[in-house]
Amino acid sequence: MKLKEFYLFEALEPKHLERLKEISTLKKYKKGQLLFLEGEQPDNLHLLTSGVLKVYKTDPKGNEVVLKHFQPVELIAELANLEHIPFPASAAFETDGEVLVIKYGLFESDFLRNPALSLSIIKSLTLKLRALNTVISQSMTMTSAGKVARFIYDNESLFLDLKQHKIASILNITPETLSRVIRKLRESGAIEKSENKFRVVDRKQLKEFFS
Repeated sequence: MKLKEFYLFEALEPKHLERLKEISTLKKYKKGQLLFLEGEQPDNLHLLTSGVLKVYKTDPKGNEVVLKHFQPVELIAELANLEHIPFPASAAFETDGEVLVIKYGLFESDFLRNPALSLSIIKSLTLKLRALNTVISQSMTMTSAGKVARFIYDNESLFLDLKQHKIASILNITPETLSRVIRKLRESGAIEKSENKFRVVDRKQLKEFFS
């Protein structure tokens, strides 16, 4: 486990990396396994290092509402750690994955006095706010074709890994609409399907659907 390869820790000195290694564990998770539940106390800081993770809430009728899908390398729900509040949502794996689990109490006392590291955490939060703003903007102004094309352009690996009904749920469109848009993207030459697998063949053409 080479901690220095993760953007969050690249500014740390060797002695600090060694200390971080002492308070961290790289854990493997299976598809469908929970990382944490809404309402649990955030005793650990979670850094997703492989796999696809969904963060979701459950409405009063028991329906699952997906808030965001995460891909490596991202911090997960770090605001709960920083604010010392329970997790506001649950997290479960869409694929097999790995997470660097860091004991937050020790991390806070030993590392958050490091200006470079604190700046990295602020940057992570800023990126999440930007992503949320993008989602809101897309929901209000983009056509279905634009939403799908933008999703594939920004999340190609996620498009390949997730089932189509999951993608439709993320984009708040019906599976039927998603199928029609994918057919349109194939006809344009932006994507193609061979041996039951999609791949992007023309990113410039794909971008024309949402730019």
